[in-house]
Amino acid sequence: MPWIKDYVRSDGTPVRGHVRLPAGARRETALLGLFVIGAFVLGNGTTTAGAGAGTGQELPRPQSTVVYPIKWPAWEKQPQPQPTPTVSYPIVFPSTGSGR
Repeated sequence: MPWIKDYVRSDGTPVRGHVRLPAGARRETALLGLFVIGAFVLGNGTTTAGAGAGTGQELPRPQSTVVYPIKWPAWEKQPQPQPTPTVSYPIVFPSTGSGR
């Protein structure tokens, strides 16, 4: 949206500065404005989410249920034995020839 500065026409008529909108911009801007206003009006209803507190009552605050430090089951036990391979012979994979 360019700003057109003050100028004087060839017939001597002075023209004040103004904004020159592209073709169709006024209609699109008006539709967008109506959509935003509609969303604002419909989005601000009087209903509230949740059970809500009565007059003069406060809703309970959430409480933390975690206990620190966090310990997993069998935390104190000795380390478990590592799994053993199920194949007792070596498996040779074909190489690509690069020597890696």
